[in-house]
Amino acid sequence: MKRTIILFLACMVISMAMPSCAEKAADKSLPRGEASAKLNEAFDNYLAAVEESGLDVHSIMILQHGKVLKEHWRSAGHPDSLHILNSVSKTFTATAVGFAVSEGLLSVEDTVISFFPEELPEEVSENLAKMQVKHLLTMTGGHDTDPTGAVLRGGEPIDNWAKYFLAYPVEHEPGSYFVYNSVGTYMLSAIVTKVTGEKVLDYLTPRLFEPLGIEGATWSESPQGINAGGWGLYLKTEDLAKMGQFLLQKGVWKGKQLLPAEWVEEATSKKTESLPAGMKPEDITPDYKRGDWVQGYCYQMWRCRHGAVRADGANGQYILLLPEQDAVIAMTAHLNDMQAELNQIWDYILPAL
Repeated sequence: MKRTIILFLACMVISMAMPSCAEKAADKSLPRGEASAKLNEAFDNYLAAVEESGLDVHSIMILQHGKVLKEHWRSAGHPDSLHILNSVSKTFTATAVGFAVSEGLLSVEDTVISFFPEELPEEVSENLAKMQVKHLLTMTGGHDTDPTGAVLRGGEPIDNWAKYFLAYPVEHEPGSYFVYNSVGTYMLSAIVTKVTGEKVLDYLTPRLFEPLGIEGATWSESPQGINAGGWGLYLKTEDLAKMGQFLLQKGVWKGKQLLPAEWVEEATSKKTESLPAGMKPEDITPDYKRGDWVQGYCYQMWRCRHGAVRADGANGQYILLLPEQDAVIAMTAHLNDMQAELNQIWDYILPAL
């Protein structure tokens, strides 16, 4: 009997010392805070505008000073569901590059061809030879047109995406010409895999995902088993919010510097104009200037109006960093008019922060 009581008490002590499942989940969640009356009213007006406009917004989460103040799911959105991110994936690939640079595994000045000796064309053009990692990061690799469509939607399947990319004509000197290029981001993923021996998803897991409490991520792959890099990552809305807060805090999470602040500052600062191919600054109309796609491009992120920076994915996936307001907004959606989606944030939410 005495032995039974001792065992019972020991089990009680152990169970009290171990965190419950709810406590573990709470530890991985972002802290919640109380929104101001002004933000509550603005958020209600925002949701009404979304309904009236017919924009298929799936989720939105608003953080300020590190706390979630408002969150809402609608349509196909759900707090526990992974959502397609499309090109928001690019920001995570660039972050993997940042970790590799911080660990001395590569430099943004390294030439692209140095990583792929077996995939090079018979003749390496002068422009291809000049292409560096930083040019892939800034979408200024020198291509006149984006090869992504040919890789993903071409008639005959392309088995080796890197080989196809390296054989694609490089008409412009790298660094001189902006063309949005998702396969260029795939090349960054392939470079990270070359220098680390790991897929980007696996490489980021202990460095970023586990510290931030991001679980269950999936990422599509090329025929070579390399994460697509420029697309194909699936995460939850709160995971996007965590990533935004991590970047807003310049690579710090729970008091620990995971990624050098210098890299985050570099990655979120304007590196090149982001005008459509062939357009010159003098060609921009006043209305077009007011848009969020001509404010400049960083390292796999865009500059926005209002001093903001964004990770941006087709059909309305966003991580918005608003440094002046110490705020982050994460969104998922399925829509065509992404500028209208942003306009509603600027019109309704921004003034209330």
